[in-house]
Formats: sequence, structure tokens, C-alpha cells
Amino acid sequence: MSVVSLPHFQLQGSAMTSIHFPKQPLIAAAVCAAMLAGAMPGAALAATLADPVSASAAARALTPAATLNLMQRVADWQLAHPSTHPEDDWTQAVGDAGFMALAGVSGERRYRDAMAAMGERNQWKLGPSMYHADDYVVGQTYAELYLLTREPKMIAPMRAQFDYMLDHPREGGLNFSIPGVQHRWSWCDALFMGPPAWARLYAATGDERYLNLAVEHWWRTSDYLYDKEEHLYYRDSRYFGQREANGKKVFWGRGNGWVMGGLVRMLQYLPAHHPSRERFVRQFTEMAGKLLTLQQADGTWRASLLDPASYPLLETSGTGLYTYALAFGVNQGLLDRATYGPAVRKAWDALVVNVNADGKLTHVQPIGQDPKSFDPQSTEVYGVGAFLMAGSELYRMQLLDAAQPQVVQVTNGSALHRADESVEADAGGDVAVMDAATSRIVPSQGLGKRVLFQATLAPGETRRYLVLPRGALPAVPPVDAKAHARFVPERLDDFAWESDRTAHRVYGPAIATDPKEMLTSSGVDVWSKRTRKLVLDNWYGSGDYHTDKGDGLDFYKVGKARGCGGLGVFDGKQLYTSANFTRYKVLADGPLRAVFELTYDGWDAAGRKVNELRRVSIDAGSNFSRVESRFGNPVGHGAIGTLDIGVGIVQREGEGRYRQGAGWMSYWEPPHGGDGHAACAVVLPDARFVNNGGHYLALGAAAQNQPFVYYMGAGWSKSPDFPTAEAWERHVQDFAARVASPVKVTVQGAGQFVVFPAKTVK
Repeated sequence: MSVVSLPHFQLQGSAMTSIHFPKQPLIAAAVCAAMLAGAMPGAALAATLADPVSASAAARALTPAATLNLMQRVADWQLAHPSTHPEDDWTQAVGDAGFMALAGVSGERRYRDAMAAMGERNQWKLGPSMYHADDYVVGQTYAELYLLTREPKMIAPMRAQFDYMLDHPREGGLNFSIPGVQHRWSWCDALFMGPPAWARLYAATGDERYLNLAVEHWWRTSDYLYDKEEHLYYRDSRYFGQREANGKKVFWGRGNGWVMGGLVRMLQYLPAHHPSRERFVRQFTEMAGKLLTLQQADGTWRASLLDPASYPLLETSGTGLYTYALAFGVNQGLLDRATYGPAVRKAWDALVVNVNADGKLTHVQPIGQDPKSFDPQSTEVYGVGAFLMAGSELYRMQLLDAAQPQVVQVTNGSALHRADESVEADAGGDVAVMDAATSRIVPSQGLGKRVLFQATLAPGETRRYLVLPRGALPAVPPVDAKAHARFVPERLDDFAWESDRTAHRVYGPAIATDPKEMLTSSGVDVWSKRTRKLVLDNWYGSGDYHTDKGDGLDFYKVGKARGCGGLGVFDGKQLYTSANFTRYKVLADGPLRAVFELTYDGWDAAGRKVNELRRVSIDAGSNFSRVESRFGNPVGHGAIGTLDIGVGIVQREGEGRYRQGAGWMSYWEPPHGGDGHAACAVVLPDARFVNNGGHYLALGAAAQNQPFVYYMGAGWSKSPDFPTAEAWERHVQDFAARVASPVKVTVQGAGQFVVFPAKTVK
């Protein structure tokens, strides 16, 4: 693939002797592969070997479980036989893309862990040449890992490098004889390596500059290298005038595979309403139509697309890329299933034949070697990457052949970039959720008859998700626990809860009577975190959470104050607050949402007796908890009518920073010694704001036994998210805007399947 390693189509001397494989060994290989993958019982072996039609059918009949097993066997072979290329090299990075595709469907954590370990070894840096597309393809994996974990370090070097490139562009022509042309996408392979990395960074950050560059430069390369008559790409400008032995133009098989794979990986993250999407789809379908006519009888595509007779060797890396692309097209409804589905299955059969019993993928054209003559047993990590990407899309095709999903459509009608937006859909039972654009199984959590998952949405974007019965999938990727809540009797009846961003606690009955504490308070405490890990159990277990050992600490002082988001009844002058909670109930404990209820028994509120039932929930990726309180009266104390509720943030001595806006207030506390700044916010739509008794209060009306809903959130200046007060306030405003403009969720029932990108489901 590298610019110094050419496909060598110019070598038109005496052709080497064609290599022809006997038919029966191919049949045996297909059958054995199917058996090893779990698709065929051994008893069927003899009959199948005797029947070529049965052998072909056996390979095609692979179940989702068998396809997944085969992918894992190929991946495990690669992990056990690591490539000797540098880990930031394009060869490895294409393999990484395949491992990420496998991690998106496999129940085994080791593939994602291998990618995270690779990133750590690379220190999340890109390759050595700043502008060369080959050297930042590894960023595709970094960005995808970031989308799973939101660990800022994973994309920090990539973002800094891309920002520099935006500010210091290397403009110029694409003629391959021009010095420095490799700093632009001047060869067709670059369209797999470069644009999808920029598109993924856009998805991760919401910064449209990254997507704009990817789109603009894609079409600059296309205008130069795409043959509008043949609907194929020249490898680079040196091939414009060259001809094959049969007089046809020279179009490299794997090179056009890179383009098709690049189109897939752009379409995965290019919003459906983007003005260039139709053009990308048109090029994809044009090329797919041409490639369908060039598939060989054995299911593969040759190293020369228009002169296959001169290049008799099977070639699996290009075939893997075409299988990936055509299966994606079928899955997205871009390509007719009846026309292209058989071609995909035929291509997959051919790939399966070239997997040895131990999982080694063979017939991968080496870098820069004459495609007419290479060792049939040759393999390369980029070939494995193409195979795994192809397998992930075939796996989806097989799942949808077996089970009709419900289609959940999520629409962001706002101008906000919404990262990890929680989505609830009426699709109950034991289900799994697949991202319709990427074919990855996304983390989800059952909530009775509903399912919870998270979506990242560009402004105005609609994305679709497929909800499948859990039993239809042979495996589901493990879900990281990112939300947790529990009663803590070992620490004086605390109740504590956290997300991967922040943590809180409130006080229970025991601390009110403890001789050392004697604390009566319904205020909300904050534990400041600098890690994405859940920490409550470890911190309580250690007994020492007032010292920062790398993950954060508790330095927030709540005492009898409201702390960060505690409430009371306000009579215009005074805030009346309850004692400690008396009862609790955990309703959900992650992995994506924790929900619990606390009961605060009757307290005097300006002459009225008041009870409170408080339901709190916190979601993965959120610094905010949702609070829904219902106020009633103890038996025999009469109606309480409408209450003015004040939600408070305690003020501190020193120079803090308080701001308020439509429905929100934010407080950046004065520095707490060397522990930095704690930050707190309350979001209460239509709130009124007052300063009372050492508290900032957001006021709202609560009717008896009706839900009173607000959000409280906390941050920390030493976390990776909020280095400044301005950063925290932007986050608070953004969150308040998300509350005010929720996403629209529609569900289309099973049996009415509409593939992406379809019109809005009514």
C-alpha cells in the first residue's frame, strides 16, 4: 500500500505459469473450514466432499455463531503471531480496524483490550510523518476507543496534530511526480487511510472542521483519480496511460478495495442529512455495480480488475475489502439484497477457503510484490483486518436473515453535538442493540419493558438502531459499568452513587446518632473524580478517600448545608430542610444507569408537615443526576397545597464564580488549597434565582404528590474535562439546552424493517 511499494502492474513481461488449484482440495478446504467454524457436523463430511454443490452450500450456510467463531480464530492467530511492522504503521492500523469491528460483535473482551494496549504502547501518538495518510490511519482506532470510553488521552495527540494540519495545510497538485505529493491524498489507498480518521475525530468531538476537510479532500482526489467511465480508481497518476496485456486500463484490485472500504468508513459517520452524502452514496453504488461484474467464478477479485487472466493468484486482502463494502451496502439498503447478497456470500466462501485450520489467513498479496507471483501461504495483518471487517458485515446479514429487528430512530432536532445521549425505547425483554450504521452492538441496559442505550448525534442528525432478541445473537460484547448506586451501612448508613464522571453521597440514620458525628443533614456531598473508573466501592473499602491517590478524593464540605443540589421548602425568607433519609430502595444499578429512591420523613416547613419521596438517577457519561421528588403530607396533617422548592448550592468563603442563565445556575468554588476547584450546577427549567442564607437557590413550584424534577451536577478542575470555570459553564449551558430540547425517539416494530438510510419512520 505504501507509496514506495507499488502494485507492479507495469511488469508486463513473460507471464508466469498460472496456478490452478484442483477442485476437490478446494471443496475439502471449504468443508473443513465450515466444520471448524461450527457450521457443519462431521457426519456430513463424506457426503459433502462427494457433492460440489453441497460443499459450496456448506460454506454459504455458515450461521452467525460460526461466522463469529471463524473471525475469532483468525484474530487469535494474528494475536499469537504479531506482525513485525511498527505498531503505528498503516499495515497494523488496518488490522486494528478489523479488530475493532470484531470487538463490536464479540463476547470476548481480549480484542478491545489488545487495541487499548496498543494505544498505550504508542502513547496514543500517530505515525512519524505528520501529513502522510498512512501515518494517521491508526487514529481511526484511537477515536473508536475514545467513543467507547471517553478517555481524553486517547485522542489528545491526534487532535493536536490535526489542528496543526488545519492551520498549516500542505496544498498542491496530485501528480505523483511532484515533490511532497505524498503529503496529500494523491494515491487511491489514501482514501481508506485518511478521510475516515478525520470523520471519526469529528464524531468524537463534534468539531465540523475535521469532517469538512475529509469531505473536501476526498472529492479533490476523486476528481483526479476516479475514472467516470469505468467507475474505478487509478492507483495514482502514473497509471493514467498504462495498459494491461489485454489492452485494458490498469486498475489495481486492492487499491480499489481501499477506496470501497474508505467509502464504507466515511458513510458510517457522515450524517444522513449532510449535503455530500448523496454524492458519496452515488460513487459507492457506481463502483459496486462495476465490481459486481468483475467478481471471478471462484468468488474473488484479482489483483488486476480488468485483466484477471494475467493475474491468476487468489488475493484475499482486496477480496476482503470488497466483501466488506458490498455486505455493508446490502445491510444499509444501498445495494439490492437479491442482486448483491449472493455475491457477498460467494466472496465469503472464497475467503473461508483461504483460512487454514489454525486460523491463518492466506493468499494475501505482500506489500510491493509482483501480484503475479507471491507465496500462496503469505499473510499480512492488513489482510486480517479486511477479513474481520468483512466478517462483521456478513455476521449482521446473517443475524437479519434469522430475526427481524425493531428499528429505533433517534433524531437530534437541535444545533447541539450530543455525546452519549441516553435513549430509552419501548423494546422490552432480553434484547441487544446494534448501531445500524456501524453494525456494532452498543452497550445497553434493560429497564423493564424498555431498553436504555446511548447515542452520539451531530446537530440535526438522525441515527438508527436495530433491537434484536438477545437469543438471536451468539454473543454480546461485555458492557463497561459506568453507573453505580448502593447503600453503605459500613459508613454510617451513607447512600452513595456515581457515574464515570462524578460521585455523590447523602447521609442516612446512623450518622445522626453516632457520638462522633451527630450530623443531621439532607445536603448532597460531592466526591471529585479524575478517572473514568467507578471508585465508590474501592474508596469505601480503603477507608481513605480524603487523599488523592490518582483517581480523585473527597474534599467537599457539606455539613448541614445544601451542598450541591440539596433542597428545602422556601417561604420567601427561610429554607426549611429535612433530616437524614430514613429508607432507601435501589431500582437499577448500572451498567449505564443507576436509579434509587430515598424517603425523607415529615419535617416542619413553615407550619406544614412535609414528606418527600426522592428518585435519583445518574447515567453513564454524565456529570448530572436527575432528581424527581414528590412531596406529600403525613397522615392526619391535611393537604400541603403547592410548595415553593429551593434547590441549593452552598457558597464558600473566598473568590468563587457564580453564573446563571435560562433554567440553570453554576458555581465555580474558590480553590481548596492544592485540591483545585470544585464545581456545582443546578438545572431547573423556568427557575427563579435568589441568594439566601449562604446558598444560591433555584426556585420552582411543586404540587402535592406531583413530580418536581431538576438536575444537579458536579465537576472538578483536576478532572480531564473542566480545566477552567468557562469550560464548566459551557458544559452546564450545553446540558441545560439538551434538557430543554430532548431527542425524538420512534420505534418501528419487528417485521416492518427499514434499512438505513430510510425516510423517517412514521
